[in-house]
Amino acid sequence: MLTPTDRRPFPTLNQGYNAIFRPRELSLGLVVPIERYSHSAVPSMARALDRAKLAERLGFKALWLRDVPFNVPSFGDAGQIYDPFVYLGYLAAATESITLGVASIVLPLRHPAHVAKAAASVDQLSGGRLVLGVASGDRPDEYPALGMGFEDRGARFRDSFEYIRAMGESYPSGAFDHGSLGGRIDMLPKPVAGHIPMLITGGSQQSPEWIASHGDGWMTYPRGAAAQASIIDAYRGNLAAQGDTDRPVMQSLYVDLDPDDDAVPRPIHLGFRSGVNHLRRYLRELQDIGVNHVALNLRLNEADTEDTLARMAETLLPEFHS
Repeated sequence: MLTPTDRRPFPTLNQGYNAIFRPRELSLGLVVPIERYSHSAVPSMARALDRAKLAERLGFKALWLRDVPFNVPSFGDAGQIYDPFVYLGYLAAATESITLGVASIVLPLRHPAHVAKAAASVDQLSGGRLVLGVASGDRPDEYPALGMGFEDRGARFRDSFEYIRAMGESYPSGAFDHGSLGGRIDMLPKPVAGHIPMLITGGSQQSPEWIASHGDGWMTYPRGAAAQASIIDAYRGNLAAQGDTDRPVMQSLYVDLDPDDDAVPRPIHLGFRSGVNHLRRYLRELQDIGVNHVALNLRLNEADTEDTLARMAETLLPEFHS
């Protein structure tokens, strides 16, 4: 549970990071595509841009994309179909203030120079609204298709992470497994605030201490409140042990909003179907244990999408709106 020491401020990074993360508060975002596609791995992407704009008008704080380079049948979800960086640029041009996030870029499958340049470009084009989730990846079928090994992805993740950090400097230098930077070439553009916020997803094949000392925050998966509280306490304990500033925690949540406000919860994949009153109580509980942002996924939501967004905006955002 939160203690007085958890009142420490988070780092001041870019506009997108600062808008969704505040100590002891919880904000709400949406996973893109904002549509139901429970009976297929592939969304229609119908009205996708209209719904992104609607989410911003209603007051949701973030839109979250995913990095799914291949449609893997065993995974069962093609995400937003489009390349995340291309689609982020599309959304940046169509929105004004909502945070644009990726949960998460699979670092071992991309060269970090390309990630660093694409991320800085989106950050500049959006006015500093990018939050970059990063992960080691969990779909083994993708690695041989790109000539990559699956078992050594943890080491490549670390190297890629450090390379991207270095690319934020002017004329960076350093030796990495992905290449050597000798201080004679530079990457442009630079991130708006000189630093792309990078949140580490799950374990990413790293130690808890490494995650605490390197990431600008942590993304985790939904769990029961007691288990989640224990895991968050351990993460923030590692931060405190290193004498570091506090950093935010976010999680995803699949939601199927029942028309009956008082409907009791029933489990669905990585979330639940319930009335809005249970959802509100659950979000309050997450806020109490130190979760700072929840990315809501409506893929399994049975009700009309626009109606669901309007209901959540009316009943939840006034309370969970940092």
